[in-house]
Amino acid sequence: MSNAAMTTNGPATVPATLKEQERAARRAEKARQKRVARDEAAERRRAAKSGFANVTNPRRSTLMTVLCAIFAVYCLFPFVYLVINATKTQADFTSTFGLGFGKSFALWDNIVTVFTYQDGVFGRWFLNTILYVVVGAGGATLLAIMGGYALAKFRFPGRKAVFAVIIGSISVPGIALAVPQFLLFAKLDLTNTPWAMIIPSLISPFGLYLMWIFSEQAVPTELLEAARVDGASEWRTFRTISLPLLAPGIVTTALFTIVATWNNYFLPLIMLQDKKWYPLTIGLNQWKDQASTAGGQAIQNLVITGSLITIIPLVIAFLCLQKYWQSGLAAGAVKE
Repeated sequence: MSNAAMTTNGPATVPATLKEQERAARRAEKARQKRVARDEAAERRRAAKSGFANVTNPRRSTLMTVLCAIFAVYCLFPFVYLVINATKTQADFTSTFGLGFGKSFALWDNIVTVFTYQDGVFGRWFLNTILYVVVGAGGATLLAIMGGYALAKFRFPGRKAVFAVIIGSISVPGIALAVPQFLLFAKLDLTNTPWAMIIPSLISPFGLYLMWIFSEQAVPTELLEAARVDGASEWRTFRTISLPLLAPGIVTTALFTIVATWNNYFLPLIMLQDKKWYPLTIGLNQWKDQASTAGGQAIQNLVITGSLITIIPLVIAFLCLQKYWQSGLAAGAVKE
């Protein structure tokens, strides 16, 4: 009888136990959901008080929107001014409102005149600027990459002294070094040559410091050690492992050096006297001052159009390189 009772009650007991476990699991899940809802409500209240938003609670701030809009207008106003006034003739430029279009649309005529005025000297200035940027800014970026990586991933005597020198170099404004640089290049008979622009542009203390700090964080030492254990040389490790991880820092450094070299004004002003070696900044300034000379002709419409043409390569560079501004490329590559 007892065996029969056990056999009879056994199958009935198991489903009852499973149902009880399911009910307990549902109660635990409901309790968890309530805790999550309470935590989210508390987070929303905290975010509302602080004025910030989080991922699970997107929140718009009217004040921040207005401030950002004002800042955007402030930044875009010069560009809009250039675009509008580049469409005017010289007569319309002097006779119409600065933010209004002229009587005729002369953008294409202005562009053609810019490249043909004074035997096409603007094209020579443009090529000079490209030369200074490619050789000077490109070399500065390359030196910053190699120097910053070496300082971040190798230990050697004098490393702290190098760090102090870099910090000191960043704190010294470039304009303070212009006169000593001029005297040095004059002794070397390098003034009024492209080298007077290229050699100073090769040094970028801020770029070196930026790549140093970025290399410390972006390239895990464990990856380098694993590559060395596998027999990879230092150059191959740097080329195949480190460079892809350093891409965001490289792009940032390159853009800083490109913009600094492209917009450099004071250095070519004191180093160059020959018009054929002028960059765009000095050449356009000479055109601007042309009207103030005896018998000079006012060509503000060409200066405005030339300035618009000058910034187009920088805009293209930013648009093409912005996709490389990514962070966390090495996240998850090393299991700690």
